[in-house]
Formats: sequence, C-alpha cells, structure tokens
Amino acid sequence: MLKVISFGEALVDMLSSQVSENPSSGVEQFAKYPGGAPANVAAAVGKLGGNSYMAGKIGTDMFGIFMRQSLHEAGVNTDYLLNTNAANTALAFVSLDAEGERSFTFYRNPSADMLFTADEFEDDWFADAGIFHFCSNTLTAIGIREATLAGIRKAKAAGFLISFDVNLRCNLWPAGSDPTAPIWQALALADMVKLSLDEMNFLAASTSQDEVLQRLLDSGVSLVLLTDGGNPLRYFSQQSSGTVTPPKVSMVDSTAAGDAFIGGFIYQLAAMDCKHSELNTLLNTPDRLEKALRFASHCGAYAVSHKGAFTSLPGINDLPL
Repeated sequence: MLKVISFGEALVDMLSSQVSENPSSGVEQFAKYPGGAPANVAAAVGKLGGNSYMAGKIGTDMFGIFMRQSLHEAGVNTDYLLNTNAANTALAFVSLDAEGERSFTFYRNPSADMLFTADEFEDDWFADAGIFHFCSNTLTAIGIREATLAGIRKAKAAGFLISFDVNLRCNLWPAGSDPTAPIWQALALADMVKLSLDEMNFLAASTSQDEVLQRLLDSGVSLVLLTDGGNPLRYFSQQSSGTVTPPKVSMVDSTAAGDAFIGGFIYQLAAMDCKHSELNTLLNTPDRLEKALRFASHCGAYAVSHKGAFTSLPGINDLPL
C-alpha cells in the first residue's frame, strides 16, 4: 500500500443544525466537526485502511487539538501535521439548504494552515514514492502558495504521483484577485486533476470545456476527472475517455462528497501501487480504471447520505462492493 500525503488545511467545520422554527429570530445552532478538504481526503484514505498522512499546520488551540485527535481516530498519521502558536486553527461555518447543499463562511486570515513554509517539508517524508494530494485553498496567498509549489516539486522529484482537486472557494481569495493564474500554475504540475462542473465552467469562462481539457492534457496532466453531483462522472486521458454513473442516494449533506470520492479513488490507486511511473499502465486498462472510479463513486454516495465531513466518510465495510 503506497503512502498518501494530503497537504493543506485541517480546519473545523461548524455545521448548522436546522434553523429555529421562528425564522425571524435568526437563531441557528452550530456543532463542530473535523474538516478541511485535504484533511477530509486524508481521513477518507485512513478510514478505508490506507497508509494516510496529513501534512500542514494547526494551532495549539482547542480546535487544533480536536483536529489532531480526529485525524488520529480516522487512521491518519499526523507526524507531518505541525503546531504553531502564531495563529489559531481555521474555522468554516457551514449552512445547509433544504436539499443538503452547503454554503461556507471562513475564518482564516491568517490561520495556522497558512503559516506552513516551504522549508518545513522534510526530505524523509518523500523517501519512498507515493501519492501527494493538494487543493487550491493553499494557493490563495503568496507564502502558502510558494510552500505548496515547493512541496509538489519535492514530491515529483521523489517519484510521487501528484493529485490536485481544485476545490475552488472564491471567498477565500483576496478581494479583487483572480485565482486563474495560480490554479493553472498548479494544474501544470499535476498528474491527476479532479474538477467539479462548476470549476470546469470557471476555467472555461473565456474559452470552452474542450479547450480546457486539451490544455490540461497538453500540459502533462495524465487523467482528468470531471464530477457533476449525482450525474455521471466523466474521465479523460490521452488514451481514452468515458463515463461512470454513481449510485442513486438521498442527499443529506454534500459537505464531504467530493473529498470522499477523490479519497476513495486515491485509496484504490495506493492499493494498486500506482505511483507516477505506473499511472499510464492503469490508463491503458480502462476496465481497471473504471472499477476504481466506481469504488470512488460509492464512497461519494455514502458521504452525501450522512451528515458532516469525517463522520460521513465510509470504512471499507460500509461499501457494497
């Protein structure tokens, strides 16, 4: 089983309960759940039984302690998760609508995860090839962006497969800034990219989806995964393209849906010993690829039918496979 390093924000989701019966009162209760997209992926891999590591930085506050313990309980090695007294652990307040769709308000400027520096990546983290996963929330400010790119390059040099889930949150970017150029800089370093349909439309705002896909493949991305909620997943590579239809479920909370999906897929890659040098072999065998994507789709479907982030992620025995 390959090592999987998820890098980025480990934060606390303050998840809304139902709004008070008297809407005019504005009373809304929030309960804390472990979260953050890369941390969710680390937990997804860990709960499935993978060799999962979380890299990043948390505060020494009560929320940081809660995050480290939650990751540990999910089967994640936290040796690469550093502490700082310089800022608190980030918070994200999450409200849900009647269909379970979420909206976010972040408290993160700055937060502990943004203080990770390039020189804090240790060489021995990358001693054996594995999978390095990250998202765009560590591209939002120059310091953490430089650290992220340094980690990607160190992982690539060690033979890691690089996985990038764009996971765009525009409200985390400074007012007036355009995320496009930093995201494309990171996309050009990735072997595997996951995009939601909304993120694809963002990248294709001044062009077309076909041109975005071609640019990704021309830049060296080997596999593009395009998700669209409960609609069929589409995948694209130089070798082939296709669709996989996820199982139908009743949605309760979409908070960790994409993270459960990509975590399930990364777990499958790790179980197949699919580091960078082996990815093209997998892509040349579409039956194996689609089997892994169906597994990942079941992980995503399980997550949306349960509340929370870590709490919604399946173990291997929760899946009908």
